[in-house]
Amino acid sequence: MSDLVKQLQNSFRQEGITGQLSGCNVLLPVRPELSDLLDRACFGRQISTSDRDIGWFQLGPEEAFYLAHALSCLKISDASGGQLMDAEQLLKHIRSSRETFPDLYMAYAHLRSKNWVVRSGIQYGVDFVAYRHHPALVHSEYAVLVLGEAASSGDMSLCPRLREWADLQGTLRVCGSVAKALLVITIKRNDPPGVPFLPLCMEQSFIEERLMTRWIPRQQRDSSSQALSSQVTAD
Repeated sequence: MSDLVKQLQNSFRQEGITGQLSGCNVLLPVRPELSDLLDRACFGRQISTSDRDIGWFQLGPEEAFYLAHALSCLKISDASGGQLMDAEQLLKHIRSSRETFPDLYMAYAHLRSKNWVVRSGIQYGVDFVAYRHHPALVHSEYAVLVLGEAASSGDMSLCPRLREWADLQGTLRVCGSVAKALLVITIKRNDPPGVPFLPLCMEQSFIEERLMTRWIPRQQRDSSSQALSSQVTAD
């Protein structure tokens, strides 16, 4: 997957691809060759149109910011298409509608840097799902929940999930029913208080991963009994 992302990065830079804001998403006009490359690298979703010469892709905010900021291969204009936006302007625009976007983006970029394919996890009640390979080839292995600085410091006003054990148990039950492990990513930001959050602050943040599993007493007893039996037999 990393080779495909590098190929996409080089192609975007060579052609000077520019996307246009549409709410928090970005619309991207590309040639059929790049459309195929976007699909194989697992960025965005294709929009069906009658135009055979140009394909349209819709990038989510995390995908668009990753291509523009982390890979520096995509230019993004405002909704009118008249003015290019730098990383700081784009971040401010998306945060005006999604306050938790910096945390979600940092979790997305973190997983992408490890060569995971990251897609929306809204259908499972989580932020993302992570695939080892292309979604057409395998099922996702992880359901990903992102907890921001507010959650890790005890202020749950910006993160209403996992407030109680019942929330965690319910999420684990859903993940278990669809054969996914729950990965909780906590973002701890180090930006100075009172200073507007800037893209540079992302590189100064700390990211913690926790793999959550559901403890089932009966299965635990069975496993313990088998281990004890094997030990007695060996003795």
